[in-house]
Amino acid sequence: MMISLKVISLLLDYPSEDLWEHRNEIIDALQEADELPVTQVAKLMAFIRELTQQDLLDAQANYSEIFDRGRARSLLLFEHAHGESRDRGQAMVDLLNQYQQAGITLSSRELPDYLPTYLEYLTLLPTDESIEGLNNIAPILALLSERLKQRGSDYHALFDVLLCLSQSELDASQLAAQVEKEPVDDTPAALDAVWEEEQVTFLGESAQCGSNNISQHQRRFAQETPVQYLNVGNSLDMGAQK
Repeated sequence: MMISLKVISLLLDYPSEDLWEHRNEIIDALQEADELPVTQVAKLMAFIRELTQQDLLDAQANYSEIFDRGRARSLLLFEHAHGESRDRGQAMVDLLNQYQQAGITLSSRELPDYLPTYLEYLTLLPTDESIEGLNNIAPILALLSERLKQRGSDYHALFDVLLCLSQSELDASQLAAQVEKEPVDDTPAALDAVWEEEQVTFLGESAQCGSNNISQHQRRFAQETPVQYLNVGNSLDMGAQK
């Protein structure tokens, strides 16, 4: 198992008391992460120390500010590949099938394209398939890395490590000019516009393909100011097929 993938999955999830309580154990476990260069392991350790030095409530508030406001930094992978197109519903079904084949069962409230869940799935695969699974989402990882970097968030370091693990040749910095030109979608005005639009469209959306398991909170971000989508084809293969 790629230890670093398991650790990053934990770090990208909503901050919890367990992470604060077991931070030293997690740092110790990273010493065995031979799939990464020493410099990348050190980067993960530094992130854990800096994160857990914060008050837990402050870290949770910061997390929500970064990942739950606007869709540009959403941790829902298909948001960046498919948006609200019909391809997204089928991609969800395909990914759920891959999870089931790996022995993973999600609750009706969990979305399969949530990045921490996907990383958890990759930890169950042979190393070469884990790398392939990361490489498949490398364009998304690079885009999120640069968006977070320009936002001034330390979380960008986690995406840089994931890109390293993916063995992709993509360089997030090459997206700097593109990201600078993107519309800001987490301002009060943009969020207010989403709520106003939702009042009109929410009831009519309930029958759309692939939307039944998406919460109202997640629908909110699906309707925000458009951001740059990735050109990754009609479907995104999220890992090795069994």
